[in-house]
Amino acid sequence: MKRSDNPWTTLSVRQVYANPWLELWEERCLDPSGRPALYGRVSFRSKAVGIIPLDDAGNTWLVGQYRYCLKRYSWEIPMGGSPHPASVLDSARRELKEETGLSAGRWEQILFLHTSNSVTDEEGYVFVAEDLTEGETEFESTEKIEVRRLPVLEAIHMARSGGITDALSVAGLLQLGALRGWLQ
Repeated sequence: MKRSDNPWTTLSVRQVYANPWLELWEERCLDPSGRPALYGRVSFRSKAVGIIPLDDAGNTWLVGQYRYCLKRYSWEIPMGGSPHPASVLDSARRELKEETGLSAGRWEQILFLHTSNSVTDEEGYVFVAEDLTEGETEFESTEKIEVRRLPVLEAIHMARSGGITDALSVAGLLQLGALRGWLQ
């Protein structure tokens, strides 16, 4: 079901804001009906990478932290950014080590998605990391993170019941559950 014809006509594009993490663009265009439209687009300077570490006993690790934009605490799979043009797998390895202290001998990408395609062009990738070795975390100075080890089925239940609301985490955990036949 591929449709490649773009019904929008771009008239002008200008950057209205930028910081080290993102750029905000204002685009004047004609919508599919031919009417003038103003579109705002957020472009992140990194791709989103999420990791579901999985040990031989069926456990995974979640990270918890207060999310300023949400004004609430959030449980998530380990994740971070993959600066362009870095390898998303190399970035996933780095983030797993930083946030959990874990290293993995086996990696599998299980998901690619667009995080919020009506306002951003951000790409998200989720990996399963197995054959784990524990080590020391390497938190960034701006992070205050709690790390929790739990059965992966409990994490999937949290994703299904609203205990985890982060989109990349929910999508990744549900994808893993579907691929492994763990969803009823």
